[in-house]
Amino acid sequence: MRIDFSSLYPNVVGFERMARELEGLFEQKSASWPPYNIEKLEQDRYLITLAVAGFERDELILETELGTLKIKGQKHPQEGERTFLHQGIAERDFELSFKLSQHVEVQGARLEHGLLQIELARELPEPLKPRQIAIGNAETLALPSAK
Repeated sequence: MRIDFSSLYPNVVGFERMARELEGLFEQKSASWPPYNIEKLEQDRYLITLAVAGFERDELILETELGTLKIKGQKHPQEGERTFLHQGIAERDFELSFKLSQHVEVQGARLEHGLLQIELARELPEPLKPRQIAIGNAETLALPSAK
């Protein structure tokens, strides 16, 4: 599916990057392997779980770059010849990308029982966090007096 956002460019100022990112999302192929889940654990915490049966830690690469989480699996070549009567475990290389929302950071990752779990959290900088403003009276407010 291809959506053309170019007709919006003359009508938006400063949103060109967002339009390009939207185009990129629609152009991205939907990955079917390896299977994965994305869970929302709490308001600002997430967990991505990938089924990576047969992969060792040193065969998996996780990196973030410009708001994108990239996960690559690269199998080491097996020594010797193997004869399968049935091969249901796909041991092929893969690469997945996840576009991260602003201020979402990878907290950590672990590989256990063939599942790669990646923890994410949104951490707003202090100036962007909501804050409550105390309401004082006329004596506590230091406004310049009108003359």
